[in-house]
Amino acid sequence: MSDKKRILVVDDEVQMVEMLKLRLEANNYDVISAFDGESGLDAAKKKKPDLIILDLMLPKMDGYKVCGLLKKDPSYAEIPIIIFTAKAQAKDINLGKEAGAEAYLTKPYEPEILLGKIKEVLGEA
Repeated sequence: MSDKKRILVVDDEVQMVEMLKLRLEANNYDVISAFDGESGLDAAKKKKPDLIILDLMLPKMDGYKVCGLLKKDPSYAEIPIIIFTAKAQAKDINLGKEAGAEAYLTKPYEPEILLGKIKEVLGEA
């Protein structure tokens, strides 16, 4: 069993997922990916990642709903979620916090800020 932290990336932009995957793997994380809300929720439940990076604008089920469903379920409520989206308005950020997300980052992003936030949320900072 590896001691690498496992991160689930849920984003419908394949290039974004690939870029994040490369960067996270280079920083010693295991990465699982999903490209829509339903498969993201499914992967979170089956794989129990240490952290979820979640886009909001997703096919099948939006990120708010995925986040809310996980946070309401005691089996998964402890998994930290970083919402990662192009939606940068205050109302979107508030909705993300209400859904239970630990952090909210907007795209385009600075890789160092994302990695810093991941370490902070995982308690590695």
